Amino acid sequence: MQPIRTFNVSPSLPKPLEPLRKLAYNLHWDWNVETKDLFRRLDRDLWESSRHNPVLMLGTISQARLEEVAEDEGFLAQMERASRQLDDYLKERTWYRKHRGKTEVNECYAYFCAEYGLVDCLPIYSGGLGVLAGDHLKSASDLGLPLVAVGLLYQEGYFAQYLNADGWQQERYPANDFYNMPLHLERNPDGSEMRIEVDYPGRTVYARIWRVQVGTVPLYLLDTNIEPNNPYDHDITDELYGGDQDLRIHQEIMLGIGGVRALKALGIKPKVYHLNEGHSAFLILERIRLLIQDEGLTFDEAKQVAQASQIFTTHTPVSAGFDLFPPDKAMYYVGHYADVFGLGKEEFLALGRENTGDLSSPYSMAALALKTSSFTNGVSLLHGEVSRVMFKGLWSDLPLAEVPITAITNGVHARSVVAKSTQELYDRYLGLSWSDKGVDSSVWERVDSIPDEELWRNHERCRSEMVVSLRERLLKHLRDRGAKPAELARAQEVLDPSVLTIGFARRFATYKRANLFMRDMERIKHIMMGNKDRKVQFVISGKAHPKDIPGKELIRQIIHTIREAGIDNNVVFIPNYDIYIARLMVAGCDVWLNTPRRPREASGTSGMKAAMNGLPNLSILDGWWDEADYIRTGWSIGNGEEYDDPDYEDEVEANALYDLFEQEVVPLFYNRDQEGIPRGWVAKMKDAIRL
Repeated sequence: MQPIRTFNVSPSLPKPLEPLRKLAYNLHWDWNVETKDLFRRLDRDLWESSRHNPVLMLGTISQARLEEVAEDEGFLAQMERASRQLDDYLKERTWYRKHRGKTEVNECYAYFCAEYGLVDCLPIYSGGLGVLAGDHLKSASDLGLPLVAVGLLYQEGYFAQYLNADGWQQERYPANDFYNMPLHLERNPDGSEMRIEVDYPGRTVYARIWRVQVGTVPLYLLDTNIEPNNPYDHDITDELYGGDQDLRIHQEIMLGIGGVRALKALGIKPKVYHLNEGHSAFLILERIRLLIQDEGLTFDEAKQVAQASQIFTTHTPVSAGFDLFPPDKAMYYVGHYADVFGLGKEEFLALGRENTGDLSSPYSMAALALKTSSFTNGVSLLHGEVSRVMFKGLWSDLPLAEVPITAITNGVHARSVVAKSTQELYDRYLGLSWSDKGVDSSVWERVDSIPDEELWRNHERCRSEMVVSLRERLLKHLRDRGAKPAELARAQEVLDPSVLTIGFARRFATYKRANLFMRDMERIKHIMMGNKDRKVQFVISGKAHPKDIPGKELIRQIIHTIREAGIDNNVVFIPNYDIYIARLMVAGCDVWLNTPRRPREASGTSGMKAAMNGLPNLSILDGWWDEADYIRTGWSIGNGEEYDDPDYEDEVEANALYDLFEQEVVPLFYNRDQEGIPRGWVAKMKDAIRL
C-alpha cells in the first residue's frame, strides 16, 4: 500500500507539444502505430524503461529534450498526424452507428470484470481473463459500441515474478503510482473527488473512481486506498486475487455493489449489465434493491426486471475455479439485502446455491450469476458443452441439451497483437481495413497476394527482434538476482535467431502441462540437437498463482531439468510473463504449443494471436482449437480423446507430440528452396493468417 497523500508534479510541456498529453491519456496509442512510434521517437530508452508508459515519460523526460523536439518539424508533423488520427477515430461513423441506426440518448451497456489486461504499464491483470477483457474493450471501441466498463484499481496489482537460484518462483508487489499512469480521477462539479459508499458489517467503506479511456470506451476503476477508510479497507483494492476468503468477498462486494453505485454517481444508466466471470455477481443484489427502492417494485418484479437485462460469461471449465463462500459468511456480509427483499435466510441464500435442498451447501458466485442472468455463454463450443454438464443441477428438469448455456468463442483485438511490421505488410496487401473484416472472406483471400519472400523475411525479422528482446529481459532478471558473471555471459547467447522456435506461454497451472514435451528427455534432445542443420529450441514463460504450490513446483522442475540436461541454450524460461513478452512471442516464435488436459482449456486466445501473426498452432484439441481447421493451419496432438489415467494420457500425447515434430513440423520448416524460402511452411503460415 502506498502513502495516501501523493504530490504530483506535471511536466512543463512546451505549447507546440500540448497534443502529446491528449495522446498519452487515451489508450488508443496502444493499437495506433503512428502514436506508439511517436512516443518511442521522443525517447526510446525512456519508452522501454517506463514499460511503454507515455504518461510517466512526459513526467520524467528532460526539459531539454522537450524543448528540442518542440522545434523538430519532423516530430511535430508526426504528432499532428497522430493527433488527427485520434480525433478522426473518436468521430468516425462506426459499425454500431451504421447498423444500429439512431442511438438513444445516453444508451450504454455495462461490462464488469475483476481484471483488465490493456497495456503493459497498467498491471491490473493476471492472465487470460484480463487480457480477454482488455481486448473486449478495444474491440468495442473500434465497433463504436456504447460500452462502459467497471473494475477495481489495484494498488499493487498482480505480482512481479522472479526466480531464485533454485528456480523457485518468488513474488514482488511494486506499488502502482496512479498519478503517473494513463488514469483520470473523476471529480464532482466543485472539483472534489467523486466518491461512493458501500456498507460492510459495522462500517462504511469509501472508494474513489478513476477512469481509463480506451478509445471511446471509459473503464471506471474503484480505489479504496483513501481516508477515512481504516487500514484493512485500504487493502480491499490492494492486490488482485490476493489475501484470504474474507478479503475476496470484500473485493467482490466492492466490484459488484460498489460498481453499480459508481455508475449511478456518474449518471450512467446501463440498459444491459454484462458479468465477465462471477466475481461481480453481487451487483444483482444492488440492482434489485434500487428497483424496489426507486421504482416501488416487489422483490419478484425487481428480480425479473434485473434478470432480463443481465448476461453472464463463464470462463471456468472446472467447479473448483468458482468462488464459494460458507453460508454464514455470505449472510454476514450481504445478508442485510434479505431484509430489503423481504426474504428469509434460506430463501436469500438459495439465490446463490447450486443445491437449494442442502442447507450446508456453499454460496456460489457462479450460481448467483447463472440464476439471475437471462443469457449465459461459455467461451468456446467445447466449453459450452462442459458448462452445461457442470451446471446441469441448476436445471435438473431439463434435458442436458436444453440447459440454457450457449457458447460464444472468444476473439482477440488484431491491432494490439499483430507485430508492427506484419501490420504494415497486411496494410499493403490486404487493405487498411483488414483488422475490421473478421468475417469478410474476400479480404482474407488476398493473403495469397503477399509474396512468400516478404512474409518469410518479415517473420525472420520478428524472430530476431524477439531473441534480442528476450535476452535483454533474461539478463535484467539475472542481474537483479545477483547472478554470477558466467551465468550472465551464457544468457547473452541463449536462443538462435535462425532456429525453429517453439513458444509456450500461459498461466502455470499443472493441467496445462508445460513440461509435457520433456517427458522423454533423450527423444526431445535428439529432436532439438540431433541434426545440427535442423535444430529446435523452446521459449517458455508464465506465472503460477502465489498460492499454487504445484504450479510453482512445475516451474522449478522445468528449470532443474533444463540445467541437468545441459540444454540451457535450447530451452529458455523467461521470467515475469506480461503483455510485452506475450506480444514478442506470438510474433517471433514459429509454432505455438498448447498441451492442456482436454477439456480443461476454456478457450485459449494466445493461440489466436499467434495465428494472426502467421504462426501455426500445435495443440491438444481443446478450447478454440477444437473448432479450428487444424489440418491446414497447424497440427493437432491426438484426435480429441479424453483419458481417465493421467499418466497414460501423458505418455500417449507426449509420443504423439514427438512424432509430429519428427515427421511433420521440423521437416516442413527446414525444407527450403534455392532462395532459402520454406514454401510449404509459408503456405501454412498463410492458412493460419486466414484462420
